[in-house]
Amino acid sequence: MAEQKEKKVEDIKKEAELKKCPVNKALYYVEEFLAGPMCGKCFPCEMGVYETRIRLKNIREGKGSEKDIKAIARIAVDMIESSRCKRGKDTAGFILEWLGTDVYKEHIEGRCPDKECLALIEYRVLPDKCVMCGLCQDACKYNAIMGEKKKKYRSGYLPFEIRQKRCVKCGECVKVCPTNAIEIVDVKAKETVGV
Repeated sequence: MAEQKEKKVEDIKKEAELKKCPVNKALYYVEEFLAGPMCGKCFPCEMGVYETRIRLKNIREGKGSEKDIKAIARIAVDMIESSRCKRGKDTAGFILEWLGTDVYKEHIEGRCPDKECLALIEYRVLPDKCVMCGLCQDACKYNAIMGEKKKKYRSGYLPFEIRQKRCVKCGECVKVCPTNAIEIVDVKAKETVGV
């Protein structure tokens, strides 16, 4: 049984590594650790992982602060020193691996460098590149893209536009766009441009 749990931790780590964003990697690892291999026998690990999950979610959603980063670092160090088993110590090490980089600070400033944290990004159509083919509109299951397909030999059509309130950021529109007219931008970058 212990061998299965140890293997499970390795599987979780491999799956977490598939994520691009370090905050998403850490959050995925912590959530999967809570759901599976955590034994719950020692207080620093059990409470530390729950608290870390809350703070990582705040950071991913753009609601985090410098206090969250400091708390996560403190919790991880406590877990390394006080956890009874290797699983707890490995979890803390995985969390600390990216904590020293600027990625967490960028998240609390409202930017995800890997453009993976959905609360911090939005999809936008570049008018100069849009040929009004309508493939993005056809691919969108959420009716988030508005516009009219360009008819042959007619002008005066506006490029397609993504309604942000409806967009779930699934990326299907990006996959089908033949001219790469859809880009992923930081929400904060868009706000500063509009000011």
